[in-house]
Amino acid sequence: MAVEVVYRSSRDPERLFMDKAEADRHDKMLELAELLTEVLHKAVPSLNEQQGEEVGIYLAKHRDLLAKAFKSQPEALRELLEPGSGA
Repeated sequence: MAVEVVYRSSRDPERLFMDKAEADRHDKMLELAELLTEVLHKAVPSLNEQQGEEVGIYLAKHRDLLAKAFKSQPEALRELLEPGSGA
């Protein structure tokens, strides 16, 4: 019988990962998404809970492109408009 090591995300217990670093990245992304959701709800109180979470996760997943855009490279956002970009 073989033994297989898997890692569970502490913020998303149903997700399993084969690599600890990948599980850590996922947890950090979810932590950022949670904070973004709080900020969005403060900025737009009419945003419902599900919409806030979806937008927060989307922004967290694409944080690298958004960071480029905020650092005087707005054209970086065009990548999110391309088909198959996960937009």
